[in-house]
Amino acid sequence: MTTTHDSNDGRHDFDFLVGEWHVHHRKLARMADPACDEWVEFDGIQWMRQVVGGLGNVDNLRVERMPDGSSFEGMSLRLFDPETGLWSIRWASTAAPGHLDPPVTGRWDGKHGRFHGTDTVAGKAILVQFDWTVTDENTAQWCQAFSFDDGTTWVPNWQMSFSRISH
Repeated sequence: MTTTHDSNDGRHDFDFLVGEWHVHHRKLARMADPACDEWVEFDGIQWMRQVVGGLGNVDNLRVERMPDGSSFEGMSLRLFDPETGLWSIRWASTAAPGHLDPPVTGRWDGKHGRFHGTDTVAGKAILVQFDWTVTDENTAQWCQAFSFDDGTTWVPNWQMSFSRISH
């Protein structure tokens, strides 16, 4: 049996991220505090590979030295659902060992992707938003924001600037 699909259905939206990247981070010092305005900055390396025939991908982000001197490692699992045209993104890291965050889901519109979900931060339910912007084949931006008031306002708390190292 042959399966056909529309090659523009969204399954290739994250293809730009394949390879290795230098990532500059700008993150709120206390992400669970909506009043925090203290930002910290640090750098890391990320690689991304496609899995499950291109309907998904896995990345690994490594930061050798966080502002407090510690190291940090995280990973994303992204899966595309051809039936809905939506991507789901899940995150795990050394900051919460053994824990896989609930997914954010969404889609791309050209060079911009927006993804939403819910999570629990500091014991409180919050809304989470990921915004991706692809500048060109060698640069991209990602921004995470939390809403502590059911989506009325959004507080950006983590920004990443990607510069390609290799394909």
